[in-house]
Amino acid sequence: MSVIKVPEADAAGWKCRACDAELEMLPVELEYLDSLFTVALPTCPQCGQVLIPENLALGKMNQVEHLLEDK
Repeated sequence: MSVIKVPEADAAGWKCRACDAELEMLPVELEYLDSLFTVALPTCPQCGQVLIPENLALGKMNQVEHLLEDK
């Protein structure tokens, strides 16, 4: 299984609000329209909460959604 690394997703300086733990870049499975992707995203190592930065959600993730929808 390969993990997609996204430069726009940076965990530096982010903490989990619930656990107060520093977020780490960990592999997360994302599913959209029957497609499954494993992506390294800022994640709380204690509770598993994932942060998807706004620039990633509105940028590259939005582009991939449109590509999948056009198939």
